[in-house]
Amino acid sequence: MIKTERIEQIQDYVLVNDTVSLDELVKVFDVSKNTIRRDIQQLVERGKIVKVYGGVAANHATLKSFNERQTRNQQQKRSIARAAANFVEDGDIIYIDSGTTTLEMVENLQSKNVTIITNNLDFIFKAFPYDNLNVISTGGVFDRKTKSFVSLKNMDLLKSYNINKAFMASTGITISNGVTHSSPLESEIKQTVVKKSSKVFLLVDHFKFDKYALMTYCDMDEVDYIITDKPPSENYQEYTKRHDIQLVISDNLN
Repeated sequence: MIKTERIEQIQDYVLVNDTVSLDELVKVFDVSKNTIRRDIQQLVERGKIVKVYGGVAANHATLKSFNERQTRNQQQKRSIARAAANFVEDGDIIYIDSGTTTLEMVENLQSKNVTIITNNLDFIFKAFPYDNLNVISTGGVFDRKTKSFVSLKNMDLLKSYNINKAFMASTGITISNGVTHSSPLESEIKQTVVKKSSKVFLLVDHFKFDKYALMTYCDMDEVDYIITDKPPSENYQEYTKRHDIQLVISDNLN
């Protein structure tokens, strides 16, 4: 395989797998680690991938749009959203994070009387027909890519809300890197919500495990519930038991 062809294939491999170690690339492409390092440097200079500890990751600075992400894995997202909505009770003050899975929750909250704080524009629009849903927008600068309000100037206002349940989204989750996402602009909002909430629910389909993105907004042990569609690998199951995290498998509830 010629060098230019190999570099293109390495780029495709990283973009498909999101994050990979250098050792994995050495094994897959059957070249030395020094060769891989030189190839990786060329891809980093192109801006397509970034170096991370022990390997490389797809560069999420060019975040896929909300509409693009919304069309993927819709059945799993709806299943997870239904399971998450079961934890919402009348009188709750909840936070709904910006995400294509959390957005699906609105359809399952139609009969509940709750106050919802959110930074997601689509969620606000979808909740509009239901008088029982008292919606509070975080406001801030509007990010068209994620259809969410980011970079809040008045972060103290968000900190003043007493949120008893937060339903959070993520681009990827690993034990070492924690709960991650692709938009640096939303980082402070997510961190603040996690710290302010009595209970934190993480909504992720099974494809998100062992993937991580640009920013870590909380460690795994800061999450109280992980709601997903299929059981993760054994090391995640052991971690959740050890840290008293409730693992909820939505496919078992349907």
